[in-house]
Amino acid sequence: MVAAAFRVVADAGASVEVLKVSHRFDLHGKPLPVLEDVSFRVEPGGFVALLGPSGCGKSTLLRLVAGLEPPSRGALSANDAPIDGPDPSRVLMFQDPTLYPWRTVRNNAALGLEARGLKHSHSPRVDKALRLVGLTNFADAYPHQLSGGMAQRAALARALVNDPELLLLDEPLGKLDSMTRITMQGELVSLWERSGFTALLVTHDVEEALFMAQRVIVLSDRPARVRADVPVDLPYPRHRGHSRLADLRREVLRLLGLDGTW
Repeated sequence: MVAAAFRVVADAGASVEVLKVSHRFDLHGKPLPVLEDVSFRVEPGGFVALLGPSGCGKSTLLRLVAGLEPPSRGALSANDAPIDGPDPSRVLMFQDPTLYPWRTVRNNAALGLEARGLKHSHSPRVDKALRLVGLTNFADAYPHQLSGGMAQRAALARALVNDPELLLLDEPLGKLDSMTRITMQGELVSLWERSGFTALLVTHDVEEALFMAQRVIVLSDRPARVRADVPVDLPYPRHRGHSRLADLRREVLRLLGLDGTW
């Protein structure tokens, strides 16, 4: 489990603005529109989920916010400064933990610091991150000795080592079994509450989005447009059986065109 004691960092998170962003890929010489005129803002320390049909462009949008590529049109900013490339303050966490099998958990977690030449001067950060995700006793283990949930915790530790202002989560729990996934949802929310970073989550899971996020931005089919921005007006910790969550689930399923299946 995630460690309970953690100092709350005021205003630790970044603000994010996506303004009239459109994006296209070149597919065999023909343009493939992926995003169309997408706009929204996330306040510092906010937790927002992006929800939409498979292949609609959610992960592409996350890559644009990370600065991994520029949009075809529109603008993105973090803390009111243009996003024009990657930055250590914005960390992208994927569905696959992508741990190096020949490195221990500790050395995998230290990769970001090592790449920036900060491993030795900032080594206490690694111990702190491993403690936060409950892997202190597995610091010297190798990835093949970890369960799926533990491997994802190691990937989360690697992200937290950089003290991110913005944590971008691209279906980070998608490959976990249902019980581990439920546990990790709660642990991620607890980390977000205590650390103050801003979180932007891509997921296909309606219940996951509603359980974790303060707002759920529902996207249309590709090219993705913002269909709705749904506030989740419930305090934390949340209880999955709450009647308000059931109401919100029906609303989101309706927006996705799936209300007839519920």
